[in-house]
Amino acid sequence: SLLVKNVRSAGDQIISYAKANGGFMVFTSYNRPTESPFAAITIRVPTEKLDDALNYIRSLSIKVTSENLVGTDVTDEYVDIEANLATLNKTKGKFEEILEKAITVSDILTVQRELISLQQQIDALIGQKKSIENNAKLTKITVYLSTDELALPYAPDKAFRPNIIFKLAVRSLLSTLRSGAESAIWIGVYSIIWLPIVLG
Repeated sequence: SLLVKNVRSAGDQIISYAKANGGFMVFTSYNRPTESPFAAITIRVPTEKLDDALNYIRSLSIKVTSENLVGTDVTDEYVDIEANLATLNKTKGKFEEILEKAITVSDILTVQRELISLQQQIDALIGQKKSIENNAKLTKITVYLSTDELALPYAPDKAFRPNIIFKLAVRSLLSTLRSGAESAIWIGVYSIIWLPIVLG
């Protein structure tokens, strides 16, 4: 989560950096462009360039309000996929041998159905394997940007900060006034129902 001077400019620079360094933009969202602008941007960069990318992204900020790095060990999952692939390919080979010896149409159709099912399972596992390999090569980074520290997803520190408290108080006041105005409008609209009852 970054506090920045200009959300759009910082977002564009982050996306450009990813593209220039062998990565790409996964997702981007800009909200409230005229008031307390906020953006969420997800990019992927080559894993070997992760530290450089993080340093560059940090350099775009006035302040880094929070940072979380999470790694996932997928070794067991990868090994399981390879083991399942080996088993399925071996089974597929056996069915191919059976198909060569099959004589009746019903036997041929049965074996072919099994082969199609096995191939679908193999293709699905190959897709999972490639996904894991690609994820290992390209690390995902999600960056939250705003010109307003309170708009960023993080837990504020406990230090006494009058400017932050003032902002919170003003927002609370505006929220209360807005709620009061909405209630007054609802009461006014429904007065055609409750007013005759009260006066009667």
